[in-house]
Order: sequence, then structure tokens, then C-alpha cells
Amino acid sequence: MSSELERAPARALERSAGGVVVRGEEMIAIIPTRRAADGSRVLALPKGHLDEGESALQAAQREVREETGVLAEPLCELGEARYWYRRDGKTIPKVVSFFLFSYLSGDIADHDEEVEEVHWIELAEAQLKLSHAAEREMVALAIAYLEEGRKDR
Repeated sequence: MSSELERAPARALERSAGGVVVRGEEMIAIIPTRRAADGSRVLALPKGHLDEGESALQAAQREVREETGVLAEPLCELGEARYWYRRDGKTIPKVVSFFLFSYLSGDIADHDEEVEEVHWIELAEAQLKLSHAAEREMVALAIAYLEEGRKDR
């Protein structure tokens, strides 16, 4: 699928990575300190920019650890969210790679200062309540992957 986003100059394309961290029927959602354009609080998945030399998976795992306080094991790649946003009067193309993770250890109270709150919420609830449609879609993909895994047992 060719789009304006894919044709954007490479230097202008912003890349990030994040994850859906599951524990049973629950997943982690965050409320970042940064507000939406209208000033409202955002319910989101943990995610952030790739550091130099870092793969999308490495960045997602690091961001999960930093923003949620937990260690998680990667299960699969879920997909990419592609969108545009505005910053300082400029339109910026962005691609976020998302991965499904299984919770290993850690305490959600140990999150970094970029995050106001971290919550365990039901997967089905997250699919309805996350602020961004692309992130709700990633939760739907995670649910489908987990349900398929249950069938194979």
C-alpha cells in the first residue's frame, strides 16, 4: 500500500515502538503526563522513540520497562500504526511498531516521570477505552493472537 506517509522523506519520518503487556486477561495501560491537543488525559499503550542503533523490538521492550516499571517477554509483533500529527506548526509522519509481551516481573508503581498513572485493565475494556483507534486495534490483534494460542492447546 503506497501512501503519502510512506513517501515522506526518511529524515522526517518519526519512528517509535511500544507494546501490549498481558497478564492473564489483563493488560497494562498508561496515562502519560503529556496531554492530548485538547488538554484531556490520554489512556494509551506504553511506547516511545527508538534510540540510535536500537531495533523496534529493543525500543518497545525498553519503553515498556521505563514507562510501566515491569519486565516483559516478547511474544510476537502485532503490527504498525501509521499516522500524522502536528508539532510546532509542522505536520510529522509517524510509524509505531507494536509488539505483544507477556508480563514477567516488576511493579507498575516503578514507572518513570513521563507517566502519570499505570493501570492493569481487562483486555476487553482496553479495546474500548484506549484513546487512539490504532492502539485499540493493536489490543484487538493481541486478543486474537491469545485466543488462537488457546485453541492450539
